[in-house]
Amino acid sequence: MTQKEYIDKNQERFLNELFDWLRIPSVSADSKFAGDVKRAAEYVANKLKIAGADNVSIEETAGHPIVYGDKIIDPALPTVLVYGHYDVQPSVPDNLWDTPPFEPTIRDGKIYARGACDDKGQVYMHVKAFETMMQTDSLTCNVKFMIEGEEEVGSVNLGTFCRNNKEKLACDVILISDTSMIANDTPSLDVGLRGLTYMEVEVTGPSIDLHSGVYGGAVANPANVLCTMIAALHDENRHITIPGFYDDVLELSAEERAAMAKTPFDLEEYKNELKINDVMGEAGYSTIERTGIRPTLDVNGIWGGYTGEGSKTVLPSKASAKISMRLVPNQNWEKIADLFTNYFQQLAPPSVTVKVTRHHGGNPYVTPSDSPAYLAAVAALKESFGKEPVPTRSGGSIPIVALFEDVLGVKSILMGFGLDSDAIHSPNEKFGIFNFLKGIETIPLFFKHYVGG
Repeated sequence: MTQKEYIDKNQERFLNELFDWLRIPSVSADSKFAGDVKRAAEYVANKLKIAGADNVSIEETAGHPIVYGDKIIDPALPTVLVYGHYDVQPSVPDNLWDTPPFEPTIRDGKIYARGACDDKGQVYMHVKAFETMMQTDSLTCNVKFMIEGEEEVGSVNLGTFCRNNKEKLACDVILISDTSMIANDTPSLDVGLRGLTYMEVEVTGPSIDLHSGVYGGAVANPANVLCTMIAALHDENRHITIPGFYDDVLELSAEERAAMAKTPFDLEEYKNELKINDVMGEAGYSTIERTGIRPTLDVNGIWGGYTGEGSKTVLPSKASAKISMRLVPNQNWEKIADLFTNYFQQLAPPSVTVKVTRHHGGNPYVTPSDSPAYLAAVAALKESFGKEPVPTRSGGSIPIVALFEDVLGVKSILMGFGLDSDAIHSPNEKFGIFNFLKGIETIPLFFKHYVGG
């Protein structure tokens, strides 16, 4: 039986198994879901065993566990380490979902559920691709799996696990499907990821909430002050004002920018998809450049004062915000965290106090486009889709990728099958059935081409 025949014969089962996994609310950010995160780890570990993996284990960490498994067919052959994550973002606000976030639903050929694309659906492609290769006796080299449960909270324990298990994780390349491609008829490969610095700020004024009629206009309102401070982080050209922020930014040449401009992109379609009237960003750069090669700063959440039903006229004692910065090659996330902290504190008037907390981050990553593994990915996508993939820069961050290179000494291949329109981290996240099955079809082709098939 060929790989294609095996996939066609078993695709309904593959989907049903994925649906069962998606029903487990493995939200790593919320401790009340800790039991569900563990169940999700146990589920994929069991599926790896059934697929034919050896040495399958659930490795405990200081946080959520890591699932490991391998198949060593010949130590002399190359080894591919597949990395992914089984934890998911919180589903809130649940009322904005058209169907329950943890009850997978198919509409218009797409699977709607939290984690459908990021990253359970894409991880499960690898599990089923591995099963397909095992069942058709077509696995061409060694494979290892490392599937973690803390990617959505910064992979805080994965670095320690990698350092303590360097021999166990030894490999020639890391294969990751936690990114997207341009379109279903335009395959692409990410050659770079932005880094991330994630901060939380708290502005405090009076020791308690105060009556806005009695004290308004005389005492600093922390919510007003916070908004003013946040507004000062950009100038009129949407340029980030933190001193030194751009010092290490790797600027692309005119030729590189011209090549990037050839990426298929329809601005009107982009706006219609997002239901926005216009785009906004750093002056002098296109939308593709703003989301791929330029650093950014965004407020991810802001709160303070009374937000309940009805009205309560107070000056809040405190106001807070979560702020993330996406970084580009040569920027260091810890240096940016220090620059942000110093500048934000300087922005505060003497009428308030400011607390800045550093949460997590990771450095940007660039993969060489002339390595044997990258060329194998190009060949696999070309064979599967019938056209050459376009090299792209992802706006997202996978902080652990740069650490993989530092600790394990190997490069990563970013071969994702989602779409930017799949609403990851948002209500109504989805993943196309076409994309899921296409991934299962394409991944074995990477293995084949990687060993010169």
